Amino acid sequence: MRTNRVLLAAAAAAVTLALTGCGGGGDDGAGRIPTAVGGTPSGGTGRTTGSGDGKDEVTAYVESQRAWVKCLRANGIDAPDPDGNGQVDLGDARPLKANPASRKALVKCSKDKPSVPAEIERRLAPKLTPEQIKKQFEFAACMQKNGAPDFPDPEPDGNTYGDAQWDSTTAAAKQAGRTCAPIIGDPVEQGPGKG
Repeated sequence: MRTNRVLLAAAAAAVTLALTGCGGGGDDGAGRIPTAVGGTPSGGTGRTTGSGDGKDEVTAYVESQRAWVKCLRANGIDAPDPDGNGQVDLGDARPLKANPASRKALVKCSKDKPSVPAEIERRLAPKLTPEQIKKQFEFAACMQKNGAPDFPDPEPDGNTYGDAQWDSTTAAAKQAGRTCAPIIGDPVEQGPGKG
C-alpha cells in the first residue's frame, strides 16, 4: 500500500534520499536481509550495546554480532563473519525465508542480535549533498507542522541516528506523510481521475 510506503519513508527520512540496500529489519526489496544502519533482521531484540563511548560501543556491537553469527551457524545457517563494522551480509534471504528451519533459527538467535549503535550508523550513513540536507530539514519541519509534532529533526549532516521514535499511527501523522512526501521525492498516490 502506497500510504505505508510514505510512512516508512517518513520514519527513515534521513536515509531515504541516498541510502539503498541498507536498512532495518526484514527484506530490502531484493530479498536480502540487510543488517546495516539501524536494523535487526526479523525478530531482533534491538538491545543496545556498550557504555555509550563510541569505541567501546562498537567493540561490544561487533562481539554481539559474532555471538549472533555463532548462534546462526549452530542452528544451520551458514553465515559469514561480521566485518570491521559488525555488518553481516546474509545475501539473498528468499531461501532463508522459504526454509522453516532457517526461519526458526533466525527467531531463536534474535536474542543475540543487537541494535546498531549510533557510531556505526554514522560510519555507514550516506554523505548527503547540501541540497539533500536542506530537503531533510524541510521534510522534518513539514511533518512537524502538519500533524506529526514528534517527528525527529535530522542531525546537521542531514541524517537521523539511533532509534528515532515518533507516532506514525495517527490520522494526522498519516496525512502529514502524504502532504510532505513530495519534498523528498516520494510521489503520493493520486485518487481516480475524472474524464
